[in-house]
Amino acid sequence: MMKNVAIIGAGPSGLIAAEVLSLAGWQVDIFDQMPSPARKFLMAGRGGLNLTHSEPFERFVTRYGRQASHLRAALDAFAPKHLRAWADELGAETFVGTSGRVFPKAMKASPLLRAWLKRLASQGVRFHMGHRLVEIIEGGVILQTGTERFNFSCDRTFLAMGGASWPRLGSDGRWLETLANHGVEIVPLKAANVGFGIKWSELFAEKFAGTPLKNIAISHGAKEVKGEVMLTRHGIEGGSVYALSASLRDAIIKEGVALAVLDLRPDLSPGQVASKLGRASPKDSLSNRLRKTLNLSPAAIALVHETQATDIKAIALRLTEVQGLDRAISTAGGIAFSGLTRNFELKGLPGVYAVGEMLDWEAPTGGYLLQACFSTAVMAARSLSKP
Repeated sequence: MMKNVAIIGAGPSGLIAAEVLSLAGWQVDIFDQMPSPARKFLMAGRGGLNLTHSEPFERFVTRYGRQASHLRAALDAFAPKHLRAWADELGAETFVGTSGRVFPKAMKASPLLRAWLKRLASQGVRFHMGHRLVEIIEGGVILQTGTERFNFSCDRTFLAMGGASWPRLGSDGRWLETLANHGVEIVPLKAANVGFGIKWSELFAEKFAGTPLKNIAISHGAKEVKGEVMLTRHGIEGGSVYALSASLRDAIIKEGVALAVLDLRPDLSPGQVASKLGRASPKDSLSNRLRKTLNLSPAAIALVHETQATDIKAIALRLTEVQGLDRAISTAGGIAFSGLTRNFELKGLPGVYAVGEMLDWEAPTGGYLLQACFSTAVMAARSLSKP
């Protein structure tokens, strides 16, 4: 008799688990509270759909920080090269960008998703949209659609409901209470890959919100990241900021403030900066000297004035607020690894697996988020499909 599995969540983790399990002979039913699948996946595709990263594996694994050891086996079992091969086979051929990030050539998620859903349908995967998980019971789950609640019996349950970032797209974290009631250890969710608040003057915020500072370096503690920072009305965000967001966030939670340091010309040494400024006409204003000798943008020059900085290679930014989960790209926290087997089965709920962003890990943007969502789901699904 064919065994059946209920997958709760139709994001990338749930969909890839469905693919692996249906190919292995399981009857797969996917339930999701949203009207259509993979809404956050489609949102990510608006920025080009950064699937993974091409850097060497040993360096890749370090991007997961303190939880790298818990994810390593999964990342190795379904590695970036495997994810690229899978996407290529679906017709979403990938390429490596100048930053080492991997994208589909179409630079969007919708063609890949359409092909993926067609494949899943051909494998007999059944979708049930508009269904929310209410409870996990012995031998199945309780689901709700509209005002109706019903029991769904299954041999195994797969939880792939995401964290709590961008909740309007479906990952609202309501599963936290359900699992906590079953004694599952939960690390509180926190915003990750998120922007931070700075108290700009009204004039600066009004004029430069939405303006990027390019080819800069930003640091916190001993870690420095080169790239781009986006000025916002209420602070800063962007890829370079996200790479530091874990330490910045934790500092604000602990101390109430985090000090980031911005270098507007990381390509120049302090001596070179001093030499260039020294060649400026004494009649020039500071703004003109910065523009003419260092080629700083209007936004960068305004930032020097805004912060009253005396060194363009060490502009102190006082961060006082972490943006909320509704604005975060991802979340930290979730199900503690101590309560999971190596194949991501919940020790306190045998037959129930949890994968993807529900688990207590975080990583910067750059393809690391999607990769871990795919990898943990593939590893868990393969463990079920073994004889």
